[in-house]
Amino acid sequence: MSTENEGTAVPPAPSAPPVPVETPAASAQSAAPEGGAPTAQLPAVPPSAPGAPEQTPAYASMGSGAPEAHGHAPGAPVSAAEAGWPPPPPAVPSYADGGGSGAGGWGSSYEQPAPKPKNRRGGLVAAILVAALVAGGVGGGIGYSLAKNNDNSTDSTTVSAPSGSGDVKRASGTVANVAAKALPSTVTIEAESSSGSGGTGTGFVFDTQGHILTNNHVVADAVDGGKLTATFPNGKKYDAEVVGHAQGYDVAVIKLKNAPSDLKPLTLGDSDAVAVGDSTIAIGAPFGLSNTVTAGIISAKNRPVASSDGSASSKASYMSALQTDASINPGNSGGPLLDAQGAVIGINSAIQSSSSGGLGGTSQSGSIGLGFAIPINQAKHVAQQLIKTGKPVYPVIGASVSLQDGTGGAKITEQGASGSAAVTSGGPADKAGLKPGDVITKLDDQVIDSGPTLIGEIWTHQPGDVVKLTYTRDGKTHTAEVTLGQRDGDS
Repeated sequence: MSTENEGTAVPPAPSAPPVPVETPAASAQSAAPEGGAPTAQLPAVPPSAPGAPEQTPAYASMGSGAPEAHGHAPGAPVSAAEAGWPPPPPAVPSYADGGGSGAGGWGSSYEQPAPKPKNRRGGLVAAILVAALVAGGVGGGIGYSLAKNNDNSTDSTTVSAPSGSGDVKRASGTVANVAAKALPSTVTIEAESSSGSGGTGTGFVFDTQGHILTNNHVVADAVDGGKLTATFPNGKKYDAEVVGHAQGYDVAVIKLKNAPSDLKPLTLGDSDAVAVGDSTIAIGAPFGLSNTVTAGIISAKNRPVASSDGSASSKASYMSALQTDASINPGNSGGPLLDAQGAVIGINSAIQSSSSGGLGGTSQSGSIGLGFAIPINQAKHVAQQLIKTGKPVYPVIGASVSLQDGTGGAKITEQGASGSAAVTSGGPADKAGLKPGDVITKLDDQVIDSGPTLIGEIWTHQPGDVVKLTYTRDGKTHTAEVTLGQRDGDS
């Protein structure tokens, strides 16, 4: 549903076809619908600060070039504490779902398909398919007859399981068991704008009141007068509405209209307790194939990811993500990332793509084993805030930081956005004694190698939290305790 890094333009994001709305069985067997769905892909990340072994992921949705934050070009300073949007994201990963405005993010976007002209070729193809099916049926009949005759032979060595032996028992920790319990509470989301464009993504039941948790870029098309639906694996489809969305966190909550009374929310786990190597299970609608289950492990924690859907109006999203090698593709965005016990530990949001090439000749790229999920501990808090007030709340330090690489950390700029002061007077950073030119290298024990990394780490906290910042000034290292401030809303 994304890739890493700061300071670089956001690459175009692949798109996935809308999810079929037939019954689950039909969805699993049908080909993905026509039309592309927005998806964000993670671009290559610039080198990190000296000594840092890894690059920072950033995720971007459909579109070319990373959108500017507050109208500023990439690299322009952005305040992590003020109401203004943070600076434009660096190289960005692509979204794993299918929604988002414009070029969309992880998911599949699409334009209403034009009626196809009737032609004889379609009839010929259909005829060939029917012939193939018939031939297959004949072959199967002959094969069955031969096998049956062979079974009646005294020379047969085939051993068959006795009929009526009962259902196969699967242990609670198996992927099959976890999937069987989680699938009924996972939905395929279709978002359509007032102009008819849209995409598909995934979401899961958050509570018994009908709230569904997903990514912001999955439902972005339906925010202003659009149409939103959610389809369960049993084929039941419900209209829905957006309760609240947070572009910075890339989290959204929608609510089913006329929600059923038997909803079963998925159990939420503890993403802080996750360890590298733990098993993971992802559920979503990759390329429009609803109710798809994939498995893998946690590949890394606290992976800095900056992303955007690539549209001119888009704001950047930042996360300190869980990285997984479970196969995630366009259409997976907003879906649950589960642990071996079936508890949700993250929301699948972005992927790293090796190219802008595409499956089947499209501009979308598939999974290369680098997927990123928003930790559920953070997403849970954001969702509760959105349900309560409809607006997100962001913790801030009251300073603008550079998104450029090669600064050895998060450098406080000489000037803020739109000519404002880089350090807000009376704000958290100002009270702690920080000044323009200071380079923040650590937040508590977490190494900070760039501006986006700092923003993502700050957003894992809450307003009022006290954090220790380590920074350099004139070649000397200093530390300061900062009480995080607050910014309400996305604008």
